[in-house]
Amino acid sequence: MTEITIAGRPIGVAHKPFIIAEMSGNHNQSLERALRIVDAAAAAGVDAIKLQTYTADTITMDTGFVIREEGQSLWEGRSLYKLYQEAYTPWEWHAEIFAYARQKGLLVFSSPFDETAVDFLETLDAPAYKIASFENTHHPLLRKVAATGKPVIMSTGVATLAEIDEAVRVLRSAGCRELVLLKCTSTYPASPENTNLRTIPTLIDIFNCPVGLSDHTMGIGASVAAVALGACVIEKHFTLSRAEGGVDSAFSMEPAEMASIVTETERAWQALGHVQLCVQATEEKSRIYKRSIYVSKPIAAGEEFTPDNLRIIRPGDGLEPRHWEQVLGRQASHALAAGTALTWDAL
Repeated sequence: MTEITIAGRPIGVAHKPFIIAEMSGNHNQSLERALRIVDAAAAAGVDAIKLQTYTADTITMDTGFVIREEGQSLWEGRSLYKLYQEAYTPWEWHAEIFAYARQKGLLVFSSPFDETAVDFLETLDAPAYKIASFENTHHPLLRKVAATGKPVIMSTGVATLAEIDEAVRVLRSAGCRELVLLKCTSTYPASPENTNLRTIPTLIDIFNCPVGLSDHTMGIGASVAAVALGACVIEKHFTLSRAEGGVDSAFSMEPAEMASIVTETERAWQALGHVQLCVQATEEKSRIYKRSIYVSKPIAAGEEFTPDNLRIIRPGDGLEPRHWEQVLGRQASHALAAGTALTWDAL
């Protein structure tokens, strides 16, 4: 499976990177802001905008669980239940966001976090499904998504190779025929040091499917490097402005940064090209700017060629420098003016 297609758009290494802007909770509970994020994503040139479909009650329970990561979490000390209450995208917004994104020429789909979310997204004719890292061992959800027959993009964060393999087997056995895996480091933000992009070619080899990157690092470097290693999908959290806050804003890309990701990942993909070990047709005209052997002082007929009366200079319309030793000590067949490109008939 070297490529898949989502709503007619091919995804694979033979095509420019497929860029997903993840809205997540960056709408800050404003539908108007959510639609502005869609506008900004379209203007940045991304291929798709992605939502998350859950409620606090479909993803957890109000058990009193509080996030404790010794200062390593953006959400340190927050109630998990209340965090999801703040971050979720109201289901009644989905239809309007889907319609607006399509109007803007974007693909739009979502990450469902339970089976009811899949049923709901099916009513919106979602063209694909994204499985979040924290759900990649949720086999009932995987089976539900696979049964739709839609393409599936699954992040591989916080999972062992065995767990990824099991998830892939569950998806494929339940009807998934088009699958993309995303290398993912599930820390927020992720650091370049723990991103481990060299995993991408290994995932391609093991699972024989397109692979991409769910990138939680700041900046664009990891995404560009991922494309050089074979990534064909890049997913980045997206916001209008980090300064305006929001549950995920600290590690989200702003519009200008997202536009750079679109541009630079495509340039990286174009630059990969193919193995080229000869002079390209586009380079032929530049061969004249290589060096060649020139007469540097007037030379009489019969005079020897020496380092004193010859030089290796640009342009390259004389004998190539590799003939230097062959030429030295030979005699001129006729008089040569300084500035003459040396050719075989002058020997």
